Amino acid sequence: MRSSLGLIVISVVLWIGFLSVSNAKSVNLYSSAGTENIDLYTFTAATTGEIGAYFYNSEAVYTNTLVLLVNGVITPESAAGVLNNHTSSKGDFVNLGSVQAGDVLTFQLNVLTTGRTFYSDKLLNADGVNHVYSTLFSGDAAHGIPTGTYVGFEDLRGGGDRDYDDEAFIFTNIVIPVVPEPETSAMLLAGLGLLGLMARHRKESQV
Repeated sequence: MRSSLGLIVISVVLWIGFLSVSNAKSVNLYSSAGTENIDLYTFTAATTGEIGAYFYNSEAVYTNTLVLLVNGVITPESAAGVLNNHTSSKGDFVNLGSVQAGDVLTFQLNVLTTGRTFYSDKLLNADGVNHVYSTLFSGDAAHGIPTGTYVGFEDLRGGGDRDYDDEAFIFTNIVIPVVPEPETSAMLLAGLGLLGLMARHRKESQV
């Protein structure tokens, strides 16, 4: 009886573990797990503004954080490492820093457990392996994540299991619109009106 009960408990634990892994893997967007991603990426800021990032998923045993380099320079906002994969929750947001349209963005994974660093640019990786997978992301309303660009990292030298889900996040090029003050709007309208009158007067003079 005791042996049977033990088997039941073990079966339940294994089943729960299987469900947990299955549910976690369901958010992995890389469809060719086990093979190195052959696609290489160059991330460029679409517009001038802030780069925001939303934590999405992690299957890593190692502890990782994220850093952003703009034109090869680490941004002050991300210098200490952000979106810790063991303490962040899905949908957690951070501002990675300001950019100008056309700036080259390189994401850096800090593997705190091993002290290694990997980049979204394969050429910067000491092992010569591509450590990221990226694709367009349509949004996740349930977790407050807007449309953006999905990036998933591998945190093991040589690429590990190559499923690119050790640190996954969505980044967006956020532009904060400037709303003019009422006085500014009034002056702008007055200026446009004056220009219109001047153009009309010049046309009448020519006639």
